[in-house]
Amino acid sequence: MTTTARLRRLVRRFAGTRVLVIGDLMLDQFVWGDVSRISPEAPVPIVRVRRQEMRPGGAGNVVSNVVALGGRADACGLVGRDPAGRALAAALEAAGGGLAGVVASTAISTTSKTRVIAHQQQVVRFDHDGDHAATPPALARRLRTWIERHARRFPVVVVSDYGKGVVTPEVLAELARLRARHRFAYVIDPKRPNFPHYRGASLVKPNLSEASGAAGVDIEDRQSLAEAGRRLLEQWQADSILISRGDAGMTLFKPGARAQHFPTVAHEVFDVTGAGDTVLATCALALAVGGSFEEAAILANHAAGVVVGKVGTATVTARELARALGER
Repeated sequence: MTTTARLRRLVRRFAGTRVLVIGDLMLDQFVWGDVSRISPEAPVPIVRVRRQEMRPGGAGNVVSNVVALGGRADACGLVGRDPAGRALAAALEAAGGGLAGVVASTAISTTSKTRVIAHQQQVVRFDHDGDHAATPPALARRLRTWIERHARRFPVVVVSDYGKGVVTPEVLAELARLRARHRFAYVIDPKRPNFPHYRGASLVKPNLSEASGAAGVDIEDRQSLAEAGRRLLEQWQADSILISRGDAGMTLFKPGARAQHFPTVAHEVFDVTGAGDTVLATCALALAVGGSFEEAAILANHAAGVVVGKVGTATVTARELARALGER
C-alpha cells in the first residue's frame, strides 16, 4: 500500500538521479510589467516594463523541473548558433542542466517564445519558430549518434516532443531498440506527427486531446476514456499510459488492469504553462528511483498542483512536493 511516508522517501531519492531529456529545446523570455492605461494609437494596453527574464522552455523546462526536484539532467537537442541559442544555453546552465547532448549549428534557428505579463496575466505572446523538420541530414545523424552512444548510461530517458522536428521516427526507433536491450525507464510526452512511431516506453503521457487523436476515439465519458487507454496501450506497446485531463486530474492505464483515476489536487490555478513538463519530470524521477506507475502518477499530480499556482514556465522543488504530500 502506498503511504505518504513511502512517497516522501521516493522524493528524497530523487537527489542526484541522472535523467537524459531528449527533445525540442526552446527559449522562454518573460517581460514583466504594469498596465495603467490604453494606448491612444490603438485599443491595446500599454505595458510599462519592469523586468525581463530568460528561462529554458520546451524540453528545457523538463530539464529545469528535474533539477528543481533534486535530479541531474542532461539536455539533448538542437539549437541555432544565434543570440537565442546562446541565451538558451546560458539559461540551461543557470538552471543546473547539462549541455552534453546539445548540438549547435548555423544551419538552424532557435525556437523562442516571448510572453508579456502584466498583473499576473499574459497580455500577448510572440513566437519565433525554429522548425527543425528541414534539419540537414548530417546534423540529424550527429544527434542520433550521440543518443546511441550515451542514452544507455542513464537510468531514465525522457522524450519531450513539441513537434518541432528534433524527435524523428529514426530517433524514436533507436530509443525503442536501446530500451529493449538496456531496460532503462523511458518516458514520453507525445505530439501528433509522431503518433505512429512511439514504441516500447515505460510510460507515455498524452493530454486528453492527444489521447483522443492518437486512439481515434472521441473521449466524452469514462467508457470512451477507457477505450482510448486500451487502444493506446496496444498501439504504443507501452507499459503504461497516463492521460492528463486538465481540471479532472489524470487517469492511469496498464495492461490487464483497471483504469485508475487521480483527481486534481490544485488549490488555485494561475497559469498552466509548462505543467505537463512538471508531470513528465516527476514521473521520470519516480520511475528511476523504483516507484510504481501509481506512485509516479500520485507524485506527478501533486507536483502539477503546485506548479499551476505559479505564473510562467515554473518548476516545483522537492521540498514543495513533500509539503504538498502532507496536505493529502
